[in-house]
Amino acid sequence: MRALKVLLAEDQDMIRGALAALLETEHDMRVVASVDRGDLVVPAARECLPDVAVIDLDIAGVDGLTVATRLQDTLPSCRTVILTGIARPGVIRRALSVRVAGFLLKTTPPERLPETVREVASGRRIIDPQLALSAWDVGDNPLSEREGQVLKHVAQGAEPSEIAAALQLSVGTIRNYLTSVVVKLNARNKVDAVRIATEAGWIP
Repeated sequence: MRALKVLLAEDQDMIRGALAALLETEHDMRVVASVDRGDLVVPAARECLPDVAVIDLDIAGVDGLTVATRLQDTLPSCRTVILTGIARPGVIRRALSVRVAGFLLKTTPPERLPETVREVASGRRIIDPQLALSAWDVGDNPLSEREGQVLKHVAQGAEPSEIAAALQLSVGTIRNYLTSVVVKLNARNKVDAVRIATEAGWIP
C-alpha cells in the first residue's frame, strides 16, 4: 500500500520537528515537505503533491485558513488539517465554510494526529463535536472584508494614519470604518472591538 504523503506547515521549529517525528513513526505515512511560512505551502504542494497538509492556524506569512483555501483551489486532491492552540468559535465556523477536512487542538493527544490524517485522507471530515457545536453559538461575522482588514491593523497597534497608508485610503475613510466596526460589534471603543472580534475569531 502506498504511504500517505503529508505536508507540514508550522512556524515553530521544535513543534514542526516533533510533528514530523510523530508522523514518520507511522508505517503508512511519509512527510514529503516541511515549511515554516504559510506562503510557502502552495509552492511546496505543487512540487510534492501531498495527500494531506497539516497546517498551523497562526502560521507566519499567511494565516492557516487562507492557506487552506488557496491549497484547495490549487490542489483539490489534497485534504487539509488545521492545528490550533485556541478554539475560537468564529475561526471554527470559517474553517467549516472553507471545507477544511480536519480541525484539531494542539492539546489533543498525539495519537489523534496520525488517526486524523488517515481519516481525512479516506474522505472523512474530523472536527471535534463540541468545537463544531460551539461554532454555531457565535453569529455570522458582521464585518465587511475591508472592516476586518482595518481592525486587524488596529489589533497590531497601527494608528489610523498608518492604516490609511497601508490600505491606500484616506484617514477619514479609516475613521469611518472604525466607527462602523464599533457600532456593528456593539463595542465601547476600538480596543473593545478588537477584543470582541478576536474572541469570535473574526480577525485572523
